[in-house]
Amino acid sequence: MGLPASKRNNQRQWSLLDIVTAAFFGIVLLFFILLFTPLGDSMAASGRQTLLLSTASDPRQRQRLVTLVESGHHLQPIEYCPAEAVAHMPCEDPRRNSQLSREMNFYRERHCPLPEETPLCLIPPPNGYRISVPWPESLHKIWHANMPYNKIADRKGHQGWMKREGEYFTFPGGGTMFPGGAGQYIEKLSQYIPLSGGTLRTALDMGCGVASFGGTLLSQGILALSFAPRDSHKSQIQFALERGVPAFVAMLGTRRLPFPAFSFDLMHCSRCLIPFTAYNATYFIEVDRLLRPGGYLVISGPPVQWPKQDKEWADLQAVARALCYELIAVDGNTVIWKKPVGDSCLPSQNEFGLELCDESEPPSDAWYYKLKKCVTRPSSVKGDNALGTISKWPEKLTKVPARAIAMKNGLDVFEADARRWARRVAYYRDSLNLELKSPAVRNIMDMNAFFGGFAAALASDPVWVMNVIPARKPLTLDVIYDRGLIGVYHDWLVSFFVYIMLSKQRLEIHAISLVSYTSRCQHQRSNFYIGSCRCEPFSTYPRTYDFIHVSGIESLIKRPESSKSRCSLVDLMVEMDRILRPEGKVLIRDSPEVLDKVARMAHAVRWSSSIHDKEPESHGREKILVATKPLWKMPSNSH
Repeated sequence: MGLPASKRNNQRQWSLLDIVTAAFFGIVLLFFILLFTPLGDSMAASGRQTLLLSTASDPRQRQRLVTLVESGHHLQPIEYCPAEAVAHMPCEDPRRNSQLSREMNFYRERHCPLPEETPLCLIPPPNGYRISVPWPESLHKIWHANMPYNKIADRKGHQGWMKREGEYFTFPGGGTMFPGGAGQYIEKLSQYIPLSGGTLRTALDMGCGVASFGGTLLSQGILALSFAPRDSHKSQIQFALERGVPAFVAMLGTRRLPFPAFSFDLMHCSRCLIPFTAYNATYFIEVDRLLRPGGYLVISGPPVQWPKQDKEWADLQAVARALCYELIAVDGNTVIWKKPVGDSCLPSQNEFGLELCDESEPPSDAWYYKLKKCVTRPSSVKGDNALGTISKWPEKLTKVPARAIAMKNGLDVFEADARRWARRVAYYRDSLNLELKSPAVRNIMDMNAFFGGFAAALASDPVWVMNVIPARKPLTLDVIYDRGLIGVYHDWLVSFFVYIMLSKQRLEIHAISLVSYTSRCQHQRSNFYIGSCRCEPFSTYPRTYDFIHVSGIESLIKRPESSKSRCSLVDLMVEMDRILRPEGKVLIRDSPEVLDKVARMAHAVRWSSSIHDKEPESHGREKILVATKPLWKMPSNSH
């Protein structure tokens, strides 16, 4: 006989309850497995990698994530990048650049990915990362764990570049051409060059190694900006910045270096291996463009009186003579020249085919600007700019430069800007309690510097400021250098055009060119090219700045002619996070509406932030956002 209907129903009800209970406990068990076991870490890492790959390969997925972050609806922080991205520089990626032409070192210059090729993730610190050694101790030692790259120490330790000593890398101050130390080498140069007394202020150290030359010059009151490419030595510029010495990644290849004409009082090459006389002396001509009239050029090492390089040494001397440089000294393998002050001796014809630039040639345009084979006339720049005719340091910091006076209302604008930034920096310190004199703050970036007023207000502090001038804005970087400060051109938003050709049902990309000094980033399509725009990362390693300052952040990526852009505040803030050191701070001045957006996104990049009123004396609707980047670590097995 069968069971009564009521009992059969009870049996079914108990069976259903058992299933629900088992499912519940199964979910709980799975939760604990994922939370507390390596399997969970592995699966999470796999999921993150899948997400990152999907945002890089699918532009729509990436854009959806950007939109969620911008709107504040992405409740979790942006995922971290894989551990192998710890030293990632988007525009100096060896894997991509190795496929490019090696002619004139084109492959070692900046080559930035398109937005859809860039995963939206946060660069992690290396395992064991520690807050950087404070300045000035950092000049002599840094934590090994922050940059666990032993290649330079292994190869150059006997020359005094750097050594591994326990938990530290130490820097005895040596170099290939000065194994006895940069101090001894600089003392030799001071016999021929006025290194003290304020005559020389700005210097460019080409192919700098770990920047011991630039670091030692600081004691002479000379502010040297060092550069080198990303190369087989592994992170020499990152070592320089970790030490607190001004530096950035660059290569003298097919384009002008990102500086205005006549910026540097001293240019230095110690075994930098730049072929100055190659390509009809194109590289020497670029050095001449950057060197201030009356300035000094120092080259140590090949080919100066170097075995088996007699022809190169003869060519180098011939180019210097053709440009009427005065030979100050040849001391061993070191040569020192002084650049003439006027135009009168510049050649029109010689064995290298040198000629003067046309007067219409802009001498200071230098953002993605092709190298020229013509010599820049000193008279192409208005006003006195030669050593001996301009003020010495520190007087030049506050005196209105001739290149500022040449601008419309330049005198009044300069003086008003100086007063404004003195007032603002005082407010930052006194009311916002920003410890800009703290030993923890050494490397500072001003992303929208104009006349360098923010940096000038900090000139008495033990910091240095990388003044960034967006190339779509007024080109005021020359004024910054005339004040005895340093910086670079860099557009955070750049137009590019992809030249294409139809070939048998296939679309072939023939070239990608960037259009400088334009804000036209709208999609323009024809049978020949597609135009658009992209965010441009800065040429530095991750974790290299202690403090980032930006006035008018939205203007850096704004497209006046369109409400759409392939560069967003999210991309810009992820880039700021990349170059900011853990426990570093960001200060942003902008309208309340913009800062509300920035505050929503700050959570996504893991920053803690607060918004403050501007200083009482300032006009306008600005507010101030201050954010701090925490020191976070990747979970184990996150690869």
